[in-house]
Parts: sequence; structure tokens; C-alpha cells
Amino acid sequence: MPAPLNVAVVGATGLVGREFLKIAAERAFPIKGLRLLASHRSVGKKITYGEWEIEVEEATPKSFESVDLAFFSATTEVSKTLIPPAVKAGAVCIDDSSAWRMEEDVPLVVPEVNADDLEDHKGIVSIPNCPTTPLCHVLWPVHQKYELVRVIVDTYQSVSGTGAAAVAELTEQTRQVLDGNDTRPHVYPHQIAFNLLPQIDVFLGSGYTKEEWKIINETRKIMHAPELAVSATCVRTPVFTGHSEAVHAEFARPISPEDFHDTIKGTPGIYVQDEPSVSIYPTPWAVAGRDETFVGRIRQDASHPMGIAFWLVSDNLRKGAALNAIQIAEEMIARDLI
Repeated sequence: MPAPLNVAVVGATGLVGREFLKIAAERAFPIKGLRLLASHRSVGKKITYGEWEIEVEEATPKSFESVDLAFFSATTEVSKTLIPPAVKAGAVCIDDSSAWRMEEDVPLVVPEVNADDLEDHKGIVSIPNCPTTPLCHVLWPVHQKYELVRVIVDTYQSVSGTGAAAVAELTEQTRQVLDGNDTRPHVYPHQIAFNLLPQIDVFLGSGYTKEEWKIINETRKIMHAPELAVSATCVRTPVFTGHSEAVHAEFARPISPEDFHDTIKGTPGIYVQDEPSVSIYPTPWAVAGRDETFVGRIRQDASHPMGIAFWLVSDNLRKGAALNAIQIAEEMIARDLI
């Protein structure tokens, strides 16, 4: 049994922070001391973890004394401010923000893909953006055998990826529309209830959004493929939990749908759900609360002889964020890196 750790959770009152605590308890993660940190607005709130009732403290640069592992799920600004003093205090920091992802000396990790990158960590490990993680999870074993050349992905992302305020806004707007009342958006630029928004994060000069460029750059880094051709379109949907992706992947070697299926079916954490004749395929409603990356609609790409099209769905709060963080920590413990 690994030695238990002193753990801090920054953003403990948020959706991902709470999911982290839930999964840590489910997996009996070795914790001997737990410090729950958030902004000053949450100070004094109490959160139950197992038999403990823990009061939330304000996250400050001095919060990390005697902390072995710190999990960050807050804003980019918070991570940039608090992670350096946390590392200096001796904590290994696993960060869910975009603050450090593209730094050359910071591993960006999906454990099923590039766990060896953890060996070179310098106190910070980044978690990919929530749609990037399942995408790389599925593509990696196929890339190993057939050499991925190009990937085009359209994402359909739930509001929980934005946070609790977005979940509340979708709930309220749905009620307003059904009652025949007008809506007034606050979190998003337009009404999200009964709507689709082809914008996640801000637009860049290229016409892509920042979210789309995250997928492009993070996929290349995780898969050690800096020249990989990647294009993404990200859409926010009126779904509470679960990110879905329509993927078209082109390979250097001939590949059939059967080849693709056989290659991914034995990969840990991937569940193939693909019987289209009886309408069996993954949906975000069915996948909510599950740890696996679900794959279906596997077919030959009609536009390219060495292309495969498929559909994937994952719970963005679990594999897309909190679960991935815990798996990283478990891998680091197994490698004696914490």
C-alpha cells in the first residue's frame, strides 16, 4: 500500500473539485490529510469527505506548507499565482487550467497515452482540456499501428464544462422558455436553452476559437506529433454533462472499420458501443457518471480511402478532468514520483 499523502484541492467547491473528492473516495486514494481551498467567497463552507467534515479555507500562497499533492481546478490566473509557491513549498501540482499546458518543461498527460512524460516533471503536471483527453485516448492506440496523418473533430460540449453558473443558467432558461418567457443570457453570449452556440471561448484572428486551438495544440503535444494536421470546431450544447465528438481520422496505412474496432477494444478505459442497426451508440445522458471513453458509429470515411469516422462521448467532469487528475497521481505514486 502506498504511503498516504497530505492533499490540497484548490477549487474544492466547484464542479470539478467536488467530482475530484467523489472519485478520490471511490478509488480509496491514499489521503492522510486534506485541505480544501477556494476563493474568499467560499470560506467557511463545510464539505464532507468520508468521515471528515472539512471547512473550506481561502487559497493563498501560504496554503501549501506540508502538502505533498495539490490538485488545482480554478482559473488560469489562480494557477499562475499559486502554483509556483506551492511547488516551492514541496507540493506536486496537478493543474486542470490552461496556465501551464503548453510550457515545454511541463508534462501534459493522459495516462493511457503518455504516462512516461511524468518522469521529467519539475513539480507541475497539466491536465488536457476536457475534449482533448478522450480524443487522444481513442486515437493513440490506432496511431501506434496505422500512423495518424490528419484529424478533424467537431465537439458538442455540455455546459458543465463552463461551470456551475452555466448549469444554473441552462436550468433557468429552460424553465423560462417552457413558461413562455423571455431569456436573458449572462454566462454565454446567446441563449443556451434549446440552442447551439458555435463558440467556446474567444475568437482568435485565425477565425478559430481559443478552445479549438487548445485541442489542436494539446493533441500534438500529448501524442508527440508536432506536425500532425488537426482541425477542430467546438459547439456548446444545451446538455448538462458529457462532451461528444464527431471525429474524422486519416491514416498513413490502409485501415478498415474492423481494424479500428479491434485496435481500440482492448485499450483500458475505452468502451465500444457500436450496433447502429439497433440504434446502439454512446449518448451523453447514458455516459454521465461513467469513467470510460465511449466510442460508436465507427465507419469508413466516405471522403478518404484510409480514413475512419467515429463518434465518442465521455463525462467531461470525470475522464475529462477529475478522474484524469487522479489517474495521473496514481501513476506518479506507482513510479515513486511523489
